[in-house]
Amino acid sequence: MELTNVKPADGKLGIMVVGCGAVATTFMTGVLMVRKGLAKPVGSMTQYDKIRVGKGKDKQYLHYSEIVPLTKLDDIIFGTWDIYPQNAYQSAIYAEVLKEKDINPVREELEKIVPMKAAFDHNYAKRLDGDNVKDCKNRWEMMEGIRKDIRDFKAKNNCSRIVVIWAASTEIYVPEYEPIHGTLASLEKAMKDDDREHIAPSMCYAYAALSEKAPFIMGAPNTTVDIPAMWELAEKTKMPIAGKDFKTGQTLVKSGFAPIIGTRCLGLNGWFSTNILGNRDGLVLDEPANFRTKEVSKLSTLETILKSDDQPDLYGNIYHKVRINYYPPRNDNKEGWDNIDIFGWMGYPMQIKINFLCRDSILAAPLLLDLTLLSDLAARAGRFGIQRFLSFFLKSPMHDYTKGEEAVNNLFEQYTILKNAIREMGGYEADQEVD
Repeated sequence: MELTNVKPADGKLGIMVVGCGAVATTFMTGVLMVRKGLAKPVGSMTQYDKIRVGKGKDKQYLHYSEIVPLTKLDDIIFGTWDIYPQNAYQSAIYAEVLKEKDINPVREELEKIVPMKAAFDHNYAKRLDGDNVKDCKNRWEMMEGIRKDIRDFKAKNNCSRIVVIWAASTEIYVPEYEPIHGTLASLEKAMKDDDREHIAPSMCYAYAALSEKAPFIMGAPNTTVDIPAMWELAEKTKMPIAGKDFKTGQTLVKSGFAPIIGTRCLGLNGWFSTNILGNRDGLVLDEPANFRTKEVSKLSTLETILKSDDQPDLYGNIYHKVRINYYPPRNDNKEGWDNIDIFGWMGYPMQIKINFLCRDSILAAPLLLDLTLLSDLAARAGRFGIQRFLSFFLKSPMHDYTKGEEAVNNLFEQYTILKNAIREMGGYEADQEVD
């Protein structure tokens, strides 16, 4: 290994997951099964992908863990918060994502993962109603309660480091409001004043995590860490933040397929995307205010890949629509259906149809592993603020819109940024260009 300033991954890493539903329990069960040699971490870049380092005669292809010091799966300890009190085993069985035979070998470990009381506001997810909830006078007290949970968990489990990741439901849409979200001071005042309109519960988790020197990852499309006040806090605490929304099914396809259209200089008239899913996420998104949050994140992908300003003939008039339909019989087996109206030589129309019968939590679980391990790595490498190199894993990557920056949504450009960051942290040259 080359010379690197990254601190070693000594001791235990506590991964504290907000939400103990289908995604979280699929993730935790999988890691525990892989540790026992009973499953394979398929879909995880940190466990499988190889990156080229060096050029010419020095060229070699190495796993991430051969380039940078990643936390070993044996050193992970799980904690969680949820509005329902069932332990991770009960929740995994209830979710019906994994078969019992794939859960039972780690039943004892899962039963020990009991959710702490969640910081919850029913107005942010009206379709959910649990009783394992913190009793807080205001948002500031809510945040302080989460901070105490993190401290207590860290001490009890003898963890040297903590990462907090949101795998709970999508909150209602909170538009960025500069007078409150613009500075850390105004955000803190609003929390103390119990401004429930502008301060989402997820913001309390993010604030608490960063204050306790834990990286925070937003796995839903909520307005949480993608506001200047949180960037200020991340800078102050020197902690990494990442978000938002796990890029699992349809958007993964979109961010990989749209570049084909763009690279081949074909035109696009319209892209219609619809989803049916029946899990708790689908139930929550059946509420219009919650769907709006998801819609904004899903809509942002296409326009930054196929730019009307660059190619007005080809992309000057795209009609882009996204729909999500709650359909209980499907449970976690989501179906994403895309109808793409393209045009070619002399404007002649053609169509592409993609039907992705995916399993939401199966696709999300490896993203949680990669995001937590790489955020922990970033913290040990002294990287703080928005971690743009994690955009590959996220549906609506964070960027500094106050400075006119655009998110990178092209999957292949995102992959280059990811590889360059791993190279740099491993002491190698970041030698791939993003055009």
